[in-house]
Amino acid sequence: MKINSILVALFTVSIFASCEKNETEPLQPYDTGVIVVNSGNFSDNNGTLSLIQRTGQTAVTDIFQKENMRSIAGGLSGYAEVNDKGIILVDNSTAGKDAIEIVNARTFKTAATIPSAEIENPRTVIKVSETKAYISAWDATGDFSNFYKNPGYIAVLDLATNKIVKKIAVQNGAESLALVGNEVYVGNTGSGKTVLTVIDITSDAVKQTIEVGRNPSIIGVDASSKLWVYAGGELQKINTSSKTVENKLKITASNASKSPSSFVLSADKATIYYTFSFYDAADNYAQKGETYSFSTTSTTIEAKTPFINRLFSGGLAVDPQTGDLYAGLVPSYKQAGYVFRYKANGTLIDSVKAEIAPSKFFFKK
Repeated sequence: MKINSILVALFTVSIFASCEKNETEPLQPYDTGVIVVNSGNFSDNNGTLSLIQRTGQTAVTDIFQKENMRSIAGGLSGYAEVNDKGIILVDNSTAGKDAIEIVNARTFKTAATIPSAEIENPRTVIKVSETKAYISAWDATGDFSNFYKNPGYIAVLDLATNKIVKKIAVQNGAESLALVGNEVYVGNTGSGKTVLTVIDITSDAVKQTIEVGRNPSIIGVDASSKLWVYAGGELQKINTSSKTVENKLKITASNASKSPSSFVLSADKATIYYTFSFYDAADNYAQKGETYSFSTTSTTIEAKTPFINRLFSGGLAVDPQTGDLYAGLVPSYKQAGYVFRYKANGTLIDSVKAEIAPSKFFFKK
């Protein structure tokens, strides 16, 4: 009896140990870190994705090529994840060759490719539910006299089937996106349109538009639950409950030729960082400028003292875990760029060599 009891106990322990082992998934190569979207040189169609660990000082380059033995074959305009699926937006310089690549976000092995017949000029992608993503797209473009010739749209991507199941017509030049509760706000770029479009993510239908000014670029939602937008040359604070503009602010500076861009909120949503630049005619129209910041409670904004005395043409992003600021430096569109990392107080941490035109960032857990 004692021997039988011992055998039963050992068998039970063995089962529990086996179950515990099976429940512990092995760490995959791309579980952690920061994905860098290197847009590449548009005419060369050489966009890539890099991975930088938060405490690492070197990047794993061209991870899609590394895992799939083929290139992405286009410029890159965005990346996001929905659970274990990564969504890569491919914008090829040749009409009819754009695509969406869907990969396993942990291994980066390809899972599906959505061809240009289903998507044209994809711009931004965000997760809106556990099985759904929204992708802004320009549709087919024209010549310089009428570049945004078609209304833009939001492609609804069903991650259960890896298919686009609907296209929601919005304003021309659809670009920036922000999820606020059960609604997605859509901005645009370059087309001169003056509204934000509000979409209900439950019905995948347009609810209304909000008049804000030319070319609204969405920044994000601050600590007071206000949506910040840059439109018509002004920063605008929007009440997302009433759908009204509560405040408008202009950035003042001694150099009137400078213009702001690359707005991004801090991790605590209390500060907005941005670049402020101009093209110097006396220096072969080289782009020059600095990086600034202001509080979301400010009543006036004056670009007087730079937060960082350097311009980053590749874009800014903030790590929600650490609060660190990531900034893309693009020396040219024919050579590798760099990612500079700063503490929230502006102290330089380091710089990491990336690939051509580091422009956007996705922060993994």
